[in-house]
Amino acid sequence: MSDVVVLVEPEGDGASLVSLEALTVASGIGQRVHALVLGDATPGIVQAVQEYGAASVHEATDEGLQRYAAAAWGKAIHNRVDHLGARAVVAGGSPKGMEVLAHAAARMEVPMAANVVDISGVDPVDAQRQVAGGAVLERVRLDQAPAVFTIAGHAFEAIPADAGTAPEHHRFEVGLTESDVRAQVVSVDEAEESLDSGLATARVVVGVGRAAGGADGFDAADQLAQRLGGVVGVSRVVTSMGWRPHHEQVGQSGTRISPDVYLAFGISGAAQHWAGCSSAKTIIAINTDAEAPMVTKADYAVIGDMHDVLPAILEAL
Repeated sequence: MSDVVVLVEPEGDGASLVSLEALTVASGIGQRVHALVLGDATPGIVQAVQEYGAASVHEATDEGLQRYAAAAWGKAIHNRVDHLGARAVVAGGSPKGMEVLAHAAARMEVPMAANVVDISGVDPVDAQRQVAGGAVLERVRLDQAPAVFTIAGHAFEAIPADAGTAPEHHRFEVGLTESDVRAQVVSVDEAEESLDSGLATARVVVGVGRAAGGADGFDAADQLAQRLGGVVGVSRVVTSMGWRPHHEQVGQSGTRISPDVYLAFGISGAAQHWAGCSSAKTIIAINTDAEAPMVTKADYAVIGDMHDVLPAILEAL
């Protein structure tokens, strides 16, 4: 396999973590990696993609791309694949990555594989991907070019490449039509405060589920996370009940985590939640139900009430 196009999403002054993971995967399957930037290719983004193996940066200049429009970005990917003769297109498994690559695959009339967690072959691409909320692994072969797939968040570690020369910087026009921007973001309201909980990069996560009992049942978990230098993450039911904000949710529809340690207090371990935490290096489950999926899948388990176990851990610390 030769050229690979990677969709890169900006974050802060650089590229998002899932984009860096995608660049790492691309470097492993292709000889030349080309970064397609979703937005302005700032110096910070160019430096980030260079550090993770990109040989070139491609920045679409069409005015219609100033606002996010998935169909338009799908067309931009199609443009670069044709221009470069790329054999694969990769993106992180973020909401944007999923949507844009689905549009691109449809335009190019090839299959798309979402949530890839392992690659065993290159040409054609043989991979495993998560399905059924992460409860099942499916083997897929992408034997039509280009191979189009997204990687599951944190299934692969972002590893810097040997930084070479500065990547070539190409600006190009896609040639958008009115139909390409028929659905687009028209306005964005800034949050009053940062919604970055740090879940995606935390080395320790203290997870809490329905067993917290209410919005006032998280004090001990907050203390434990602080003592361990970690953050609190919660299950979907906790955010659905309004006990904690959505940006703290761990799971397929929340944040996928890959900490060194995940302590899951009172979390049953439904497939949706497991899809978001299964990449943790060590999972410790605390639950009154010895048969709960989180307990049976965990590396270690304590059978007990979180309201007894949490204070005991804090006292021991």
